[in-house]
Amino acid sequence: MRSGIIGTAFLQAAMISLPAAAQVKLKTDYPIQPVAFTQVHVTDNFWAPKIKVNAEVTIPYTLDQCKKHGRIDNFLVAAGKKKAEKLSEFTFDDTDIYKVIEGASYSLQVKKDDQLKKYLDTLIAIIADAQEPDGYLYTFRTAKVTNPHEWIGTKRWEKEEDLSHELYNSGHLFEAAVAHYQATGKKNLLNIAIRNADLLVKTFGYGKEEKFPGHQIVETGLTKMYRVTGKQEYLDLAKFFLDLRGTPGHLNHEYSQANKKVIDQHEAVGHAVRAAYMYTGMADVAALTGNAAYLNAIDDIWNDVTDKKIYLTGGIGATGAGEAFGKAYDLPNMSAYAETCASIANVYWNSRMFLLHGDAKYIDVMERTLYNGLLSGVSLSGDRFFYPNPLASLGQHQRSAWFSCACCISNMTRFLPSMPGYVYAQNKNDLFINLFVGSESLIRLPGGNITVVQNTNYPRDGNNEITINPSSANIAFALHIRVPGWALSKPIPGDLYGTQQTPDNVQLLLNGKHVAMNMQKGFAVISRKWKKGDKVTLILPMTAKRILANDKVEADKNRFALQRGPLVYCLEGPDNKDSAVMNIVVKKDETIEAVYKPGLLNGVTVLEMKGSSTKRQLNSNALLYSEQIVTAIPYYAWANRGASEMEVWIPYTESAARPKPAPTIASKSTVTGSVTNKRMLRALNDQYDPQDSQDAGASYLHWWPKKNSTEFLQYDFDTAYTISSSSVYWFDDAPFGGCRIPASWKLLYKKDEEWIAVKNTTVYEIAKDKYNTVNFEPVTTTALKLEIQQPVDYSVGVHEWMVK
Repeated sequence: MRSGIIGTAFLQAAMISLPAAAQVKLKTDYPIQPVAFTQVHVTDNFWAPKIKVNAEVTIPYTLDQCKKHGRIDNFLVAAGKKKAEKLSEFTFDDTDIYKVIEGASYSLQVKKDDQLKKYLDTLIAIIADAQEPDGYLYTFRTAKVTNPHEWIGTKRWEKEEDLSHELYNSGHLFEAAVAHYQATGKKNLLNIAIRNADLLVKTFGYGKEEKFPGHQIVETGLTKMYRVTGKQEYLDLAKFFLDLRGTPGHLNHEYSQANKKVIDQHEAVGHAVRAAYMYTGMADVAALTGNAAYLNAIDDIWNDVTDKKIYLTGGIGATGAGEAFGKAYDLPNMSAYAETCASIANVYWNSRMFLLHGDAKYIDVMERTLYNGLLSGVSLSGDRFFYPNPLASLGQHQRSAWFSCACCISNMTRFLPSMPGYVYAQNKNDLFINLFVGSESLIRLPGGNITVVQNTNYPRDGNNEITINPSSANIAFALHIRVPGWALSKPIPGDLYGTQQTPDNVQLLLNGKHVAMNMQKGFAVISRKWKKGDKVTLILPMTAKRILANDKVEADKNRFALQRGPLVYCLEGPDNKDSAVMNIVVKKDETIEAVYKPGLLNGVTVLEMKGSSTKRQLNSNALLYSEQIVTAIPYYAWANRGASEMEVWIPYTESAARPKPAPTIASKSTVTGSVTNKRMLRALNDQYDPQDSQDAGASYLHWWPKKNSTEFLQYDFDTAYTISSSSVYWFDDAPFGGCRIPASWKLLYKKDEEWIAVKNTTVYEIAKDKYNTVNFEPVTTTALKLEIQQPVDYSVGVHEWMVK
């Protein structure tokens, strides 16, 4: 990595990267402004390779998947250039194209790619052809198809407050158009967005169409359009959409944060992605209008999240029921939803909160999310993805190549290349170093231009060297260097998480000499006249910390988590004895050793410590104990080696651990059925007992959305057994889900090549929240089949199936 003065080529590129009119001069805006990603050239060993993989693998892969899964065809059908009976699956699928264009536009600033640039122009032309003359752009209505989507309603905007996503699509169009314009200087997509935005201004408002978006994002898109065009009506419309929520006569559901007026909301509720997008939009409008009521509301909501509702990984949205925030302190690990999109939205929100308040605590949350709950959303290879990001797994969670609802994939594609835009910020002659990222940057201050070079191996190492090179001698400004909360034994603001270990001895040096830290809102501030070659060094000891959760978090009792620097760690099967981690116990005072392994997971620092594990035995209640070396890896890197157990919160008492079960007839069987998903089939014999039928933390399989059908599951034994009893634990997510206990069930055993019903001696139980056991006359067989009749209006799900 180079240090010292930035090369002339980079300086010239940075100076001309933005078109002159990329943003108009505004009367009011955030007091602190981010330094644009185009001015920050990342050169480190952590983020630079990930941005490169995004450019070379993820963007082309996602574009190809969009083509394969009908996203481009949607626009061609809407333009009348192709015929189809129906479009793709969801009314928001248009946004996948917009988000990939946004990410590709950012990426073009990192690496020139004439072929990609040409392809983007082709896509934009296809989008333009699908736009109606008055600016309306929504392929699911414009396309003339045999079977229109049920979410779109009979006319424009009719179901906007529910599921049509017309305004959501516009919001992502606006964000993509601004990014494309700022990155390339071209107006072809921006002009499409302006026509659409002008239509929204003409259509919506008091006394006109009074509807708010069912899924927020258009508010942020409109503020970005306002910044680029200076059109006040765009900002006014963003505020209108926010102010309409919670007023009488609308679809005022908590799920979409419309149960109250936005200024009367003080707790995070409902769908987590919608919520964080809305809080981001409120911050934008507050900054641009000076609206104090918005600011008061999101301040309270932010405190609610950080005090009670955020995972240690920075993930938000604890429950899959509505992809929503849960109750205070309800943070289950295996069923944690923590959607990738929600983590991205959390970064957006916290970055805005910092720009409003200038407090490092918001960057602490942003950094935590960035390095953990967000980065876990994409594989190291760049072509496999997580939608939810749980904090524990029996192996039922695996990355997918694609989702029918692909929002997280396209969102990750657009976010990663924009990451350099979060490193620095400025307020007049105050320069903030928020993130420690090896980089070369040009920054324009009122006092003159400076270049900043960060030399760092963060997060592997905590020595961060910052070189300042003013364009002329003795430029005076204040350098604000963030001292991360994790280094001060404060993982997250508030008392949700803490550590009993003492704070690290953070050191600050100027040109090799120690200086006292003048702390202001979490930043060490050095104010002086700077000369070329001045070096500031921030030394952050990378001590592995044991993190404890608030006692009110039931899921983390008698457990600790590990963190080193900004990275949260987890135990994963491939690194530990018997490929098991749920049975591991580590004492709270055990010594932890950090070991760098260059050949593991693209190079990671692992944490090693002594621990113990337990196993159950057949026909005995006595446990087998064994001592072992326990290894933890960075959480973001898990699930890159196939299905396995994983756990973030490590038991320090035996009562919190789960002994490895003894093998059984069922666990040794091969599972097949009318469900073919291998991940779901694993649930049947994983020997994990659910707490109740609705336990989303326990793995399960289901036949949803199929109803009123006969389905089956089958165990092929490893050898012939004489059996006389079987138990099934049904999954039932009433009242909101689509699965219920079955109408009936029966067992059949295999005799030669024929399936014969067992002769039951007890009734076939059908009940929730317990094992349903049936006894039958003994049979000797090599296979058993479970036949299920689904209810007329519901599907059936199964947690566990045992055989004795």
